[in-house]
Amino acid sequence: MAEVDLMEDVRVTLDLDDDVSVECRILTIFSAGERDYIALIPQDENGQDNADGEIYLYRYAEDADGNPSLDNIESDEEYELASEAFGDLPIEDTDDPED
Repeated sequence: MAEVDLMEDVRVTLDLDDDVSVECRILTIFSAGERDYIALIPQDENGQDNADGEIYLYRYAEDADGNPSLDNIESDEEYELASEAFGDLPIEDTDDPED
């Protein structure tokens, strides 16, 4: 995945360890190092992006049939690599009007 793959209205539901489900909007799927990652923004109870700007990063993969899977990032070093790569992506803020 060499280019940024922006997702407009694709949603996923994460089932967290504490038996809580969180609805998230997919921001993008991107590569860093030898892996692919997915950036998710949690939605509030009204289906809007959370106000505090929290972003979830996970490993992303697809099986031979194209079925996606998400895995936890296992180390601080890997998280930093993915976080820096995400921060370097040329993603435009569509909420701010152009001057």
